[in-house]
Amino acid sequence: MKITDPEKLALLYERFRDVCLVEKEVWKEIFMPREVTGGPVRTNIQVRYDVEINDPDIERAIEANISRGSAMLGAAIEEYRAHIVFFKKQD
Repeated sequence: MKITDPEKLALLYERFRDVCLVEKEVWKEIFMPREVTGGPVRTNIQVRYDVEINDPDIERAIEANISRGSAMLGAAIEEYRAHIVFFKKQD
């Protein structure tokens, strides 16, 4: 399922940036805590998302910005948002 909700996308772009910074490479799969509407919250339960970048040149540009830090990587991700798509994996 392709993610289109602007609020969810903002969180996914941020998580994508953070994971790339930690792992020092562009990651094709990221994890986010599950949304819980009530009751006790189990923090170890996560939802997996596939990350698709539809242009190899853009993927290389994003990767080149990883070593430049959070602000530069964030700016690159912002610039290329239209080429980054997140798909929620089915349980």
